[in-house]
Amino acid sequence: MTSGVAPRAVPRVGSAGERGQVAVLVLGVVVIAVTVVIGVVDVTAVQLARVRLLDVADAIALDAADAVAEDALYRSGMSGTVRVSDATVRASAESLLAASPRPDHISQWVLGAGTGTSDGGSATVELSGVVRIPWFNGLVDAVNGPVTVTVISRAQARVRFRQP
Repeated sequence: MTSGVAPRAVPRVGSAGERGQVAVLVLGVVVIAVTVVIGVVDVTAVQLARVRLLDVADAIALDAADAVAEDALYRSGMSGTVRVSDATVRASAESLLAASPRPDHISQWVLGAGTGTSDGGSATVELSGVVRIPWFNGLVDAVNGPVTVTVISRAQARVRFRQP
């Protein structure tokens, strides 16, 4: 016996009203993944630029620690540490910085106000550089300005005397 009511059609998964829904989801996930990867690349580039700036600052500080302040040397003689002055540290740092090639992704660099000596026996070099970010440089510059990295390095030259 039939009841007179026609059976209803069961909606199929993926019917015409739901077509393309997965494609939008996949596209969104791909855009987010690519953005995260590019962000990681940019942050890594900034970190590598900081390390390269620190390498240059270390080399400059080591060289500046050997820049003897002649007036202090003749006035008080040689002790266990090479005596340096703000002027000798800065002059040595400026000459070595001018001769050094800039690392990748550093568009400009400059010695900071902290370059000199605090105790007359150690050289302190403060180096700042503007980092060019590989992918989001324009966006970061527009929102926050250029990315500037500052590093500080200290070095001391010691002298050992032989006992006669």
